[in-house]
Amino acid sequence: MNVAEKVDKKTTEPNNFKKMLLKAKNYYKKNDTLQLYTLMLPFLVLFFVFTILPVGMSLIFSLTNFNLLETPRLVFMDNYKRLFLEDPVFLIAIKNTLILALITGPIGYVLAFLIAWLINELPNKLRVLFTLIFYAPSLSGSAFLIWTLVFSGDSYGYANATLRYFGIINSPIQWLQNPDYILWILVVVQLWLSLGVGFLSFVAGLKGVNRSLYEAGAVDGIKNRWQELWYITLPSMRPQLMFGAVMQITSALGISAVSVELAGLPSVEYAGHTIITHLRDYGGLKFEMGYASAIATVLFIVMIVTNKLVQKFIRRIGK
Repeated sequence: MNVAEKVDKKTTEPNNFKKMLLKAKNYYKKNDTLQLYTLMLPFLVLFFVFTILPVGMSLIFSLTNFNLLETPRLVFMDNYKRLFLEDPVFLIAIKNTLILALITGPIGYVLAFLIAWLINELPNKLRVLFTLIFYAPSLSGSAFLIWTLVFSGDSYGYANATLRYFGIINSPIQWLQNPDYILWILVVVQLWLSLGVGFLSFVAGLKGVNRSLYEAGAVDGIKNRWQELWYITLPSMRPQLMFGAVMQITSALGISAVSVELAGLPSVEYAGHTIITHLRDYGGLKFEMGYASAIATVLFIVMIVTNKLVQKFIRRIGK
């Protein structure tokens, strides 16, 4: 083979690199999973950078003594020992958080669904109006500050003025300065704020239930609305129920802004102190980032365990 034939062969036949590109292109076209992951790549990158990476760094920092000024110093489990054995305020924060979560979590979740269920029976225009009315408190970030007027400690606070008008009290009550009242005021305000994104998902899920299922259920022996709810509506809404449960758990265990704005930081006798406010105290004010990371890790584990238990319960709905 002469030189001219060799050059002609090189120009007419694809080289190894071109063959590899062609093979990869054909594989990509045939592999649907790879295409889906390619479309998800921007979200996966952002999720890793802003969620996975911070969580991993927090887990690592929880094993160190870190104050933002000096190099982190490894202390292993000392932060956790300090949390549970040497920090009585943290134990108070756990107690308050669990009380708030056990009351506002389930009640807020059920309340959000029941209101969405009732609204779903209204005509379209009324349904939109009432959805906006119930969602409005959570839509406005500082809407709960209106409760500082309701529970103001002077005679002009709405609660004091009402009670004095009916002769129930003679002198104003210092609602937000009395540890006997603070926690229960937080419960009331948090329930008022509970109709958030989960509530909207319930409204959307109820509209997406196939109406023909109710007709089929009537043929199969379903006799009333409660049976329709348990055997048809709720099983058809499992994704929305799961999403609403996750949002409600996060909201119930992550109470902070309401406590700080109403009761202060720290609150009187730490009556309104929660895990998140304890985290804000050490991370945002004292800059003990290692200790704050340990608090965040404990809360993270509690949320994961709670989510798993709720998911297990929701999977049994309709069975």
